[in-house]
Amino acid sequence: MELPTLFYGIPSGCSFGSIVALEWLGRPYQLCRIAMPEDVTTADYRRINPVAETPTLMTETGARISESMAILNHLGARGVDTGLSFAQGTEGFDRLNQMLAYLNTTFFGAFSPLWYALEHADLPESDKQALRTYGARGVLTAHAKLEAMLGDQPWLLGDQRTLADAYFIGIARWTRYHDVLDRRDSPKLQGLFERLEADEGVRFAHAIEKGETPRGNGAFQGHILLAEALRRLPD
Repeated sequence: MELPTLFYGIPSGCSFGSIVALEWLGRPYQLCRIAMPEDVTTADYRRINPVAETPTLMTETGARISESMAILNHLGARGVDTGLSFAQGTEGFDRLNQMLAYLNTTFFGAFSPLWYALEHADLPESDKQALRTYGARGVLTAHAKLEAMLGDQPWLLGDQRTLADAYFIGIARWTRYHDVLDRRDSPKLQGLFERLEADEGVRFAHAIEKGETPRGNGAFQGHILLAEALRRLPD
């Protein structure tokens, strides 16, 4: 049986959180590096994900799961014993899904106007500025709400890190591209950010994105090429 394979996007895709989650889970997996937009929009990659987005997880059987929430829930079901997730039907599972949904919609979506302005050089400057203003307001609001939700707990859901923290760090780092806030104005979120940046799994994911060859905790079994992954698809 093949190993689970995560198709992750570079540069700085939201698939970062799924890489962290796989490291935290500690079970053997592979990665497939997908350049955006060059590779992600090709006919070959659309055979993996017709929407032409990352991340996508190919399971041991060749089934494909796309969208970060779906991937994290799939991984979480295999990591309940680690504390990274919770059994379906429990209060913890509901709280995790609620936090993932907030991160996947409000928190992620706040950056969308900023990315659009950055990636579309042909836009009139007035349109770019309107997008930046709108995006900055959304990012500030999303951070303020998450700061209140975090409260005095060290991790998003309490005393132990979960898959929500893995997803958070992959998005929160986008303020390096979009200078619209000083996270130190949200000291609780800044503390969470710093704890995660010091985490071995997060440092591993950063090294992977940079094209380095980190050792990790032993779960990572190397990269495969897209052409190799395509041969695993059902006829």
